[in-house]
Amino acid sequence: MPGTPSKKQIILEYCRAKALERIGAEEIRALENELRGRLGSNLRTSPSYIASVLREAGKIVEYHDRFTAPSMEEPYASRLRNLIQFHDFESAEASLRKLDEVYREYREASDRIGIGLVRSLLQKGKLRAGSLAANPRVSPDKRAEKQEIATWFRIWLETPDLFFDWLELRKASEEFRRLFREMNAKG
Repeated sequence: MPGTPSKKQIILEYCRAKALERIGAEEIRALENELRGRLGSNLRTSPSYIASVLREAGKIVEYHDRFTAPSMEEPYASRLRNLIQFHDFESAEASLRKLDEVYREYREASDRIGIGLVRSLLQKGKLRAGSLAANPRVSPDKRAEKQEIATWFRIWLETPDLFFDWLELRKASEEFRRLFREMNAKG
């Protein structure tokens, strides 16, 4: 409906009205109720979405679940923000290449915090992709693609030094080509 504020707008307006700077689980629940009250009682907004909107707005969010990206301070935040992408195979591979490059820099510098943050982002990406793969509301083709991408993230987490060799072999395999023939034809 025209004139209806977006979820993001409602979340930010609520925080301004309540003068919230630090947000925990209680505030996240209150925001979920606010969204349902304003946009409809059958509306479901994930706490991780609310937390990510608030973090992006610069709020201190003390909420963690398996889907929420880790809190990051500078210089990590600006370096790692929005690096995890998996809209399709191409974006997932590009994301993995960027994260791998940053991971190797942190590893070379013995930066355990940076290494941990990269691994945490990839773990969250794996969980999110796996969740989409299991969602019956997602088309079967997209579900298969997200399951494959979740596997990519898992393999990188298990063997980062071998991952890109494995990925090239995987993409060249008959199984991959058969499973994703239509997607490969588009790409």
